[in-house]
Formats: sequence, structure tokens, C-alpha cells
Amino acid sequence: MQLTLKKYVLQLRHTFSISRESHDFQNTLIISLTEGTQTGYGEATSNPYYGISCEGMMEEIEQIRDKIEAHNFISPHTFYDFLSKENLSNFSRCALDLAAHDLFGKLKGKPLYEIWGTNKSNYPITNYTIGLDSPAKMVSKIKEKVWPIYKIKLGTEDDVAIIRELRKHTDAVFRIDANCAWSVKETIENAPLLKTLGVEFLEQPLRADDWEGMEQVLHASVLPVIADESCIVKEDVAKCALHFNGINIKLTKCGGLTPALKMIKEAKALELKVMVGCMTESTVGISAIAQLLPQLDYVDMDGAMLLKEDIATGVKIEENGEVIFPRLDGSGISLVG
Repeated sequence: MQLTLKKYVLQLRHTFSISRESHDFQNTLIISLTEGTQTGYGEATSNPYYGISCEGMMEEIEQIRDKIEAHNFISPHTFYDFLSKENLSNFSRCALDLAAHDLFGKLKGKPLYEIWGTNKSNYPITNYTIGLDSPAKMVSKIKEKVWPIYKIKLGTEDDVAIIRELRKHTDAVFRIDANCAWSVKETIENAPLLKTLGVEFLEQPLRADDWEGMEQVLHASVLPVIADESCIVKEDVAKCALHFNGINIKLTKCGGLTPALKMIKEAKALELKVMVGCMTESTVGISAIAQLLPQLDYVDMDGAMLLKEDIATGVKIEENGEVIFPRLDGSGISLVG
């Protein structure tokens, strides 16, 4: 195989803020794996919360470039077995694994969802994320992008008041993501108020390591709670089953589609709701997430929708939430930038 690495700086449509950070640009690493006439593409974004940079990913991948290019590519799973023995972050593994899956599908002449035996006729609609901002600016973003489901980023002393204000301007379903910013007391007290305001669930209200607090929330909250920062890899799923109603899997955090498929299977066996989320990826990463859609209860795959300019074509999300799958096989990705 031929390996290509390229860093992109993706400009966002709006400043994107959550409880712990704000940014106007998203750095991302795009990996290409080429065999013969077919090329597969993968992606992983930088993330300061997890100490991940594009430069760091590129450095560790370059350390094993010769091994990657000499690898006898049979399937994404055998390729992942090879990667698991190397000193790589999960973010780097993710980009390589996504590229391997896209390449595999293109070599086989089938989209991934078909290879996995899933039917794309039924899938959840993605939410559209409204970053934390002044209520007036958050209302403006809702009016700019009319959508059936919004994920609202919170983490202030006036969170319920913010939702009351947003509710005046839309009948859409709300999902709340506090990104670890709330206390147990806040979460339990906010939940009934937010439920009356049309909130569907709460995502990661407490710190990622506050398992004792989450156990209290799980038993007292009138709204379901979904793990994000508390659920990174497969080993976290069973523990989350005792503290949450569902999990949000991020491909970058767990290491790609290969481990994500295992996490989905285990979560369903434990009767957890399953969501897959994005990290403001381009259409490269979003198209990989889309292949999982038939297996999910919820999805947050609006990353490319938040960009001022995309760098790829692939899965397209229509204004009514419908997902248009490309004619290309694999994840259906082509680079345009």
C-alpha cells in the first residue's frame, strides 16, 4: 500500500464553544491508503482535551510508515490487528482504520453498510449542534439552520434559562450536552425543568470520572443520561451500563470503525442506547460514521455541516435530515481539497 498524510485546517462557520473551550478552526489529519487504482480515506481531528495534535499523529504514523506500506492488506480487521501492536494513539489508529475500511469496500465493490449486512432504509436523523454562546447568538444560529433535532451545548449558571429562550423559537427536539460541567445536584434539579421544555436526554452532565455521582443521577434523573467522555473504549461500555442509559461512541476516541462495531454489539447486549458522535470532522469522517447509521439509536454527524468549506465529497445530509449515500463503494469518499 501507499500511505499519504496531509494536515488540513478547517474553518468553522461560527465560533464553536463548549463548557471548556472555544475555537474557530479545526485541525484535522487526512490519511490516504492506496492499493492499485483504489484509494481509501480516513480522518482524525486534533483534540486538546485528549492531548492530540495533527503533528503528533503524523510523527507516530511516520515511525511505522515502512511497516504500513509493506503490510499485506487482506481486510480492515487484520490491518487493525497489526495496528494494535504498534505504539499509536487511538486517534491515529482511527484515521488509519477508516482509510482501510474505505479502501476495502472500494476493492470489494460494495459500500460498508452492505458488507456488514445492514439495511440503510431505516436510520436516525442527525442532530445539529448549537455551540455555547449568548442566548441571542444561539437563537440566531437556530434561525439560520432550521433543523428537527438540536444538540445544545451548555455549562453556565443560567442553562435552564437559555433553553427556555431557545424554546420560544423552535419546536425541534433538544438534546443537552453539558460536557462535564454540571454537579449531581444541578443535573437532578435541571432534569425535570428541561424535560418540560422538550429535552430528549442529557449527555455527559458530570466529570468523566465521577462514577459515584453518575450512579446518583441515573437513579434520580427524569431524563435519560448518555455517556460521552466517560466512554472512550470497549472496556468502558460495561461500566457505563451501570451508570448511564446509553453511550456516545466517538470513532477518534475508540480507535475507528473496527472497535466501534464491537462497542455497538456489547452496548446492545447490555440494553444500552447507542449513539455515535463526531468531533467536527469533514465529510471524510462523517461518511465513515454514516455507514453505521442502521445500527444506531441516535447520531451526531453534523461535523461537515458546521464547516465553512468542506474538503471531500461522500455522504450528503439533506435539509430534511435525509442521508444521501454516494455511488462510490466503501465509505464513498473522494477528496476535493
